[in-house]
Amino acid sequence: MRKMAGYCAAGLALALASPASAELIDARSPKTIAALIESQGWQAEIDTPAGEPPFIKARRNGELFVAAFMNCTDGKNCKTLQFFFGFTDAKQVPLEKINEWNRDKRFARAYRDEEGDPVLAMDVDLDFRGLPRENVGELLNTWTGLMDSYRVFVRGE
Repeated sequence: MRKMAGYCAAGLALALASPASAELIDARSPKTIAALIESQGWQAEIDTPAGEPPFIKARRNGELFVAAFMNCTDGKNCKTLQFFFGFTDAKQVPLEKINEWNRDKRFARAYRDEEGDPVLAMDVDLDFRGLPRENVGELLNTWTGLMDSYRVFVRGE
């Protein structure tokens, strides 16, 4: 009986320690998201238009993507992000090719924007208390890999 109580206490201690020790990241702090992006090797610049939700312009090796803060209240206290990447010089990409991406890939969707440019977007839900820092870092790794794949897919490089 004493042994069982010890196991239960140890298990409870582990269960309580693990989630509590993980730093949770949400979309309320553009500075935190920008720091995570920079930790992945990107330059990040926060833009906060008056009365609008903020967004981050991130650059690496001549490429640009945007992290747009969404589901905000009065331009603040945002709950979600959308990563966005596109090409303004690749309007010739056929819709069938874009559909091929969406059929064969996961996590990010491709489409043509209002100007006919092929773009890639990935939604990130950081609502409630957020996600552990490691998970958000892994989402950024996933996004970077998808951007690299999409560039090759669109440009044939």
